[in-house]
Amino acid sequence: MNHDSGQRQKEEDQMPVKKAPAAKKSTGKSTKLSTALPKNMILQGDCIETMRSLPKGSIDMIFADPPYNMQLKGDLHRPDNSKVDAVDDHWDQFSSFEAYDKFTREWLSAARDLLTDDGSIWVIGSYHNIYRVGAILQELGYWILNDIVWRKSNPMPNFRGRRFTNAHETMIWACKSEKSKYRFNYDTMKTLNDDIQMRSDWTIPICSGGERLKDENGEKGHTTQKPEALLYRVLMASTQAGDTVLDPFFGTGTTGAVAKKLGRNWIGLEREDSYIKLATERIAKVTPIAEGELLTQTLKREEPRVPFGWLIERGLIKAGAVLTDSKNSIEAKVGADGSVIAKTDINQYRGSIHKVGAALQDAPSCNGWTYWHYKDGKNSFPIDRLRQRVRDEMNAQTSLQ
Repeated sequence: MNHDSGQRQKEEDQMPVKKAPAAKKSTGKSTKLSTALPKNMILQGDCIETMRSLPKGSIDMIFADPPYNMQLKGDLHRPDNSKVDAVDDHWDQFSSFEAYDKFTREWLSAARDLLTDDGSIWVIGSYHNIYRVGAILQELGYWILNDIVWRKSNPMPNFRGRRFTNAHETMIWACKSEKSKYRFNYDTMKTLNDDIQMRSDWTIPICSGGERLKDENGEKGHTTQKPEALLYRVLMASTQAGDTVLDPFFGTGTTGAVAKKLGRNWIGLEREDSYIKLATERIAKVTPIAEGELLTQTLKREEPRVPFGWLIERGLIKAGAVLTDSKNSIEAKVGADGSVIAKTDINQYRGSIHKVGAALQDAPSCNGWTYWHYKDGKNSFPIDRLRQRVRDEMNAQTSLQ
């Protein structure tokens, strides 16, 4: 490591973590910003008090993964009598539904004060809490835009066999008020999904393998860590580069890591020292996509459909990577939204892997999966090879269910 890169790594490892300032009393009225917004850092303390201390109207988007209040009683065991690592953390325990509703109303009220007039919020939850959250959102004046079903392609089995396997979670996407001119990157979502409208059911694996953070004992760093692919899609759908995103239940920093990668400012609120340590180390390792590469837009039939955008979300192909045709005579850059951009002496083309491939060949259609190639070492392979890898994983997970 040279001196410059070593110094840069040292600076990243010292990412600011601040104790949250004293809370201001919420009046519900809009006020001018009185203090500078502490961007790209973790604020340690109670999320409600911290949000009330920040400048009102300063946040473009909020992603919240609040306690689910799962009401677990006793341990869960697998058929072999091994214990399930369930969500039984102290922060997920409330004395009653009334206590949970009071907590939810307070943090959602503080969050609404922070949003710009055109800002939006995403709240994720399970059947234990999402209906209560949705009702309180509406009571506070938020305007619900969508409920998104996150379908887990590899959910935890139902070990007791007394209910359906819980294979999804629900995200509510809402804007600050009915009058909000919220941001929705429709073309970006359509391009990310191979020129097909993005639907409200998203199939994404749960966080596992190398992405799952571990503590010093080799145990899960956080019981409900969300996959980066989920946050990638959320941020690409409802923010633009330079926006400020706040996560009031920061945990191990998934929101911050993806926001940094995509050129968004972020603020994380967290109480637990162990989560802050993992989040700080994780975010310090993230390399942002260069500004010029943030190119967000202004099959066999029996096999699972895999849009090109899924390869980017999973990190199999990175934004800014160069694809070529089989003869290495034509090049295109990969956009963060799943588009490809190619230039000729006369024109510049931008769109899906299929449309750009067809335009470059002056053909009515093109199978972009076989036309475009990527480099793996010294060898070049069609991107369909990566699509098949995702399909194999999906098929393997289905066979285990």
